[in-house]
Amino acid sequence: MDLLEVVSQKWHDKWHEEAEAAFKQTLGGGVVGRYPASAAHTVQIRSPKLAEDGAPFAALIHPNNQSSGGYAGMSFVLFPSADAPAALIAMVVGTLGLGDDAPTLGRPGHSRRLSALTGWLNNQFGQGKQFAWAKTDPAAIDNDVPEDLRKQWPQFQSSLRKYGKVVYAFAVPPTGEREALRSALFGFLDLAMEERSVLPLTAHQREREAIQAAYLARTMPDLSAADVGALLARRRYAIVEGPPGTGKTRLAHEVRNTVYGGRGTTVQFHPGTTYENFVGGLAPVTGDDQVGLRFEPRPGFLMDAIDAAEQCDPEPYLLHLDEVNRADLAKVLGEAIYLLEPAEASRTVRLPYEFQRVGGRKSLTLTVPRNLHILGTMNSADRSIAILDVAIRRRFAFIRLWPQRKVVEALSAPVMLEAFDRLSAIFLDWATDEAFALLPGHSYFLDSESRTAPATLKQNLVPLLEEYLAQGYLPGFAESIRAYIQWVESL
Repeated sequence: MDLLEVVSQKWHDKWHEEAEAAFKQTLGGGVVGRYPASAAHTVQIRSPKLAEDGAPFAALIHPNNQSSGGYAGMSFVLFPSADAPAALIAMVVGTLGLGDDAPTLGRPGHSRRLSALTGWLNNQFGQGKQFAWAKTDPAAIDNDVPEDLRKQWPQFQSSLRKYGKVVYAFAVPPTGEREALRSALFGFLDLAMEERSVLPLTAHQREREAIQAAYLARTMPDLSAADVGALLARRRYAIVEGPPGTGKTRLAHEVRNTVYGGRGTTVQFHPGTTYENFVGGLAPVTGDDQVGLRFEPRPGFLMDAIDAAEQCDPEPYLLHLDEVNRADLAKVLGEAIYLLEPAEASRTVRLPYEFQRVGGRKSLTLTVPRNLHILGTMNSADRSIAILDVAIRRRFAFIRLWPQRKVVEALSAPVMLEAFDRLSAIFLDWATDEAFALLPGHSYFLDSESRTAPATLKQNLVPLLEEYLAQGYLPGFAESIRAYIQWVESL
């Protein structure tokens, strides 16, 4: 009986024996094993004979533990139930604590991968329902599995009641969903074994790579012009944020030219952008019939965009605000922030001056038409500029643009793809969520010539990474980045 068959069974008197045998087969190499025979030395099998109400389990634990009793460290665990057609598949910290696996359990990449895996399982097989979960911090062994999740699966109450605080990820695949069960089982197991530096045999590598590629894609999802256009159609106001080099401005131009058929304009924000030049204000003018200056109300970029949108109504019109957080947006908008309410048809504010508008009309009020959409782009790596306040964030939908491996693979020399993969792996495994958002974009890796590619990395990428280090943006893995820089400089 193989491991998938064991997982697919209810608890019975011989379950622990069958589980232990299945684990040995899985770790035994050869024709029927999933991992090479050497894998058996990297884990210890624990499958005690327990009654159903005693929370039976079968686990792969750290090999340094005693052969019986409580254990420490990361473990892959199956919890059977007499009332469930399949076992609960889980990652668990031993009740004796983190043990020798403390570095693994505390590494951001471990929880990041599990979060991506459980998210992918829910999205791929859940049909709108959650059946997989991961704790934010696996090392937080005082935090129990949330009560509302435990209530969903009363058949596993004894196991979750006893081990809930040390369970940090689990999946209960929908009944009868064989593919979901297999993906959950080997998604969790392969991840656990990889943390022990063990990869599946060649015959199983393709399945492992397919599952891993599917869930890791969630850590840096693709974003297309059509995606942004669909978001703007729903929300009207959105901001694309991301690290440098991901092509945020290029994407905004693509949205304007494809989704909006060229109807739109771009405004470059900077620290000198003011209410007067964005919304409108007094500006100096001169005339042939008088000496000196006089001041008249002059419409700003927002009024001009509103007039342009009204002229092309009902077709949508796009106002692109590039580097939107380089200015103090709350001050730049002033009372016009009241107008940006995506859920309402329209709002009107009274202006301090009467402005000359398109068509010769004058107006003391301002209204944003429904067909005017606003798209901001902002660099998430620039910590020296204003943080958007809560009022702004409530009005805009935020979406992230990540570096895209496929762009590097399609356009660059092999050494560039290797450089991208190496740096991505470092960030994936070691960066905090805040630092992970700083992963340099694919444009730093674009050079199709093998001869000039190393110089491109040294001239463009290395200075950015050195700036990150100087500013203290990469806590906990600065030495890994320095080692990466040394590798680049050796090319």
